[in-house]
Amino acid sequence: MKTGFEKYDIAVIPGDGVGPEVMAEAVKLLKRIARLDGSLDFDLTFYPWGCEYYLETGEMMPADGLDILAGHDAILLGAIGYPGVPDHISLRDLLLKIRSGFDQYINLRPVKLLKGAACPLKDVRPEDIDMIFVRENSEGEYFGTGSWEGKGTPGETAIQESVFTRKGCERVIRYAFDLAEKTGKSLTSVSKGNALNYSMVFWDQIFEEIKSEYPGVETHSLLVDAASMFMVKDPARFGVVVTSNLFGDILTDLGAAIAGGMGLASGANLDPEKRFPSMFEPIHGSAPDIAGTGQSDPLASAWSVSQMLDHLGHEDWGHMILEAIERLLSEGKALTPDQGGKATTSECGDALADALEEIWRNRK
Repeated sequence: MKTGFEKYDIAVIPGDGVGPEVMAEAVKLLKRIARLDGSLDFDLTFYPWGCEYYLETGEMMPADGLDILAGHDAILLGAIGYPGVPDHISLRDLLLKIRSGFDQYINLRPVKLLKGAACPLKDVRPEDIDMIFVRENSEGEYFGTGSWEGKGTPGETAIQESVFTRKGCERVIRYAFDLAEKTGKSLTSVSKGNALNYSMVFWDQIFEEIKSEYPGVETHSLLVDAASMFMVKDPARFGVVVTSNLFGDILTDLGAAIAGGMGLASGANLDPEKRFPSMFEPIHGSAPDIAGTGQSDPLASAWSVSQMLDHLGHEDWGHMILEAIERLLSEGKALTPDQGGKATTSECGDALADALEEIWRNRK
């Protein structure tokens, strides 16, 4: 928890589809916090980058985009993706470019069933789903190397290469062990060593090496297919989960499905050493089919603000945002259609900011 006056320079990339709509509600929270807390303020700079920017300029972000972002304390991202722009372009030329350029090697995704959130699993309590996924975020299956040979011929062949380095594996696994030790949770490593006989055997070996340094942490190792099954059949067995880029991407979407849906799913792309700005985002996508209708759910975007505040050292405000989200879910009021309500995006955001203020005033 910080003391004294703090002002943070935040880069805001609303993006595409519903991104600007949910971002408006995230900004609403930051402005409310700044008004309530005289020791905290945010200087917000908006950047119009994304798919529409690409259609106008031929690039997802300017060539010097990383240099522009480097001067900020953190980045808030809305959503990226739009019809007419191939997914591999929208992903690689903005999101992955930022992750790689700023060495945001930790992707931190909470899979937590908040009170009041709908869960499709039978007889599951909120305390049964409380996981933290630590996903390797800079290499692995998304490294982007390979080749495409003989295009247009009967022997056409695509080769996609994965890159796992000792440095990359050690630092993400060690981060997960530190988090498990700090939180008192168990740690599960998820891989596929029986089929991927180089990359995942290498991962498993490094996990075993580092495990000896943390004798007080309860550890488990699972194949990714078994982990998928247990997330549905026995989610309470998971605490901290560490896994590779691809497996983490897939498993956390499964996690969102069992913990209230994509409208509640957020993610942090972290440089733990804070050499570069970290990036925070809802991970529900741009949903262009409902863009402009006022139906988008801002709660995941609010959760990403909570993660940003945690990273900046203001865990008290981060916790209060989650408490405000739980209050809305439990009361069943001012929720958007994906949560079974009839409120608009803006109405939900207003109610969330009001709930946050009430929680803050009650704590004073």
